[in-house]
Amino acid sequence: MILSKPRALRRGAGFRRRPRPRPRRHRHERPPAPFERRRRRLLRRALTLGLPTVWGAVAITYKLTCPLAQQSGLGARIVTSAVFFAVGTGLVFHVRHALVRELRQVREVAGAAQNVLLRPLPPRIDGLALAAGRLSAARGALVGGDLYEVAATDHGVRVVMGDVRGHGLAALGTVAAVLGSFREAAHDEAELPQVLRRLERALDRHLRERSRAEHPAAPEGGPLAEEFVTVLLVEISRDGDVWALNCGHPWPYHLRGLARPLTGGEPLPPLGPFPLPADLAARRCGRLLPGDALVLHTDGLEDARDGSGRFFPLQSVLSEAARVPSVSPERVIQAVYTRLLRHVGRLPSDDAALVVLRNDRGRVPRQTETGRRARTMS
Repeated sequence: MILSKPRALRRGAGFRRRPRPRPRRHRHERPPAPFERRRRRLLRRALTLGLPTVWGAVAITYKLTCPLAQQSGLGARIVTSAVFFAVGTGLVFHVRHALVRELRQVREVAGAAQNVLLRPLPPRIDGLALAAGRLSAARGALVGGDLYEVAATDHGVRVVMGDVRGHGLAALGTVAAVLGSFREAAHDEAELPQVLRRLERALDRHLRERSRAEHPAAPEGGPLAEEFVTVLLVEISRDGDVWALNCGHPWPYHLRGLARPLTGGEPLPPLGPFPLPADLAARRCGRLLPGDALVLHTDGLEDARDGSGRFFPLQSVLSEAARVPSVSPERVIQAVYTRLLRHVGRLPSDDAALVVLRNDRGRVPRQTETGRRARTMS
């Protein structure tokens, strides 16, 4: 009598179940998505390589086998020329179609990468309506040496606007280092000066790593010792107070009926060449009442010139946009860039970025002393 093995032993190690057969797929069922994509990719590649070969084979076959191509009369030459013209035209259109498709794919990838670096801002954040615009000096690029970001934190709405030395695609590495540090420090640090110190450390680390990669034999600092970034840090509290730290950047404009500069004293040197002072304190630059707007910009706007050498009148353009009862951030940006392109008449020689914030909060609570005792007026 043969005894069967216990169920637990049959399921133990050393006794594997026979794999179940996969269900057969019927002919009318669609193949899985990866197989379909692979098949389309192979077909596209075959068409890309095969069509030029087919066109060339047709031309050679006509020239060697067709009796009309062997004749030397005028009519035969016209027909032969027409055949080769049709073959050449087909090749040109095929190559153009392939290049256009590849260029479209490259632009989609580049646009997605650039939007991750300098991502689009939401239309509203913590009771503030905002909009941003950018214009790169590099043709075909969406971003350049200008940077900006807006973050709603537990300490208020914090904004950074900066300008890297130089412009175009060469400044993207520095832009990524500064923005990445701000996106973390804006939420982690309770005081605005500590956020600025985090940006300084991130920039210094980035420049050291870049110098080692580009100039291994150069001394510490090397050719990148003169690189710098102008930075403007702004914090808008719940009661509308505007606090700022400025490192060599243009001061923002306050829109209330007209545009006036919102200053907070003499700015600090740009980040990079000189260390920050030990006694660093944020400065109160005024108050953003409901309906008021704040405009942050880079120097590419004010330094743009026309053919006669006249600078772009940014303040007067903003004053015209501020005369309406309710300032729209989108309309302000549209008006500024329309006038800028009309003034310059071509693509500007420097990057130009613009951020507009409007206070849409219903009321402004009374200003309290708590939460700001650590900050001193300077």
